Amino acid sequence: MEIKKGNAMNVFEETLTLNNGVAIPRLALGTWLIDDAAVADAVKAAAAIGYRHIDTAQAYGNERGVGEGIRGCGVPREKLFVTTKVAAEHKTYDAAAASIDASLAKMGLAYLDMVIIHSPQPWKAVNQSDDRYYEGNREAWRSLEDALSAGKVRAIGVSNFGEGDIDNILGACRVKPAVNQVLAHIANTPKALIDRCQAQGIAVEAYSPVAHGEAMKRPEIAAMADKYGVSVPQLCIRYDWQLGLIVLPKTANPDHMRDNAAIDFAISDADMQTLLGLETMTDYGDAGFFPVFGGRL
Repeated sequence: MEIKKGNAMNVFEETLTLNNGVAIPRLALGTWLIDDAAVADAVKAAAAIGYRHIDTAQAYGNERGVGEGIRGCGVPREKLFVTTKVAAEHKTYDAAAASIDASLAKMGLAYLDMVIIHSPQPWKAVNQSDDRYYEGNREAWRSLEDALSAGKVRAIGVSNFGEGDIDNILGACRVKPAVNQVLAHIANTPKALIDRCQAQGIAVEAYSPVAHGEAMKRPEIAAMADKYGVSVPQLCIRYDWQLGLIVLPKTANPDHMRDNAAIDFAISDADMQTLLGLETMTDYGDAGFFPVFGGRL
């Protein structure tokens, strides 16, 4: 993977070259929990600010609005990188393939830049079952490979996949995953998984870099942010950035979008190690319903 830096630390211009040669912007707008009725305006605002990477999912229920925002933001389609995710429940070839076509139709787009399998387990089984759905994930992956071959997508990947789940795909695939999108933030960094993926040429994307806002409540994180004269979200995003990750902060607020991109500073190696060693966060407050945290749907 090659990181191409923008001029004067323009984070919107910095890209990472995926293992298939496609360039992906390293800073994205995440859209989880942004209502379909509001997300088009969020996408348009982000594009006006400079964001060129927008991340959504079938499970978010806002693909229609994201598509509206993409089509109406005034930025040429080829300048934007749009990702969606196949719902975690789709563990057959036909179901996954049909869902990709449905996403394209719902979003009103001729192609998607990337499609990702949202989870190795259906949400109801997350943390509730030992079944990793290996066969179903191989079938879903085959549908992504065929969508890639058909020109419906430019890159394919996975999300929330552990090392065993990755190995399952690598053992049967024609196309290696381009990314693994995982929860990664200060006080919860899956460093072994990140290292393993990066060693395999699989880029890692970090969702919820500010821990769904819970990082704001950790005094040691706030103290480190004060040391650098930045906000807690800026420190958190920069932390993931320095780990070589693609970072996906979620917000519908244009002011927050601007602040999230103001990461033109460097965390020292010693402070990175301190942050990496913080006690793991396990309580995500109001966001604790998210199935990855408890298998509840």
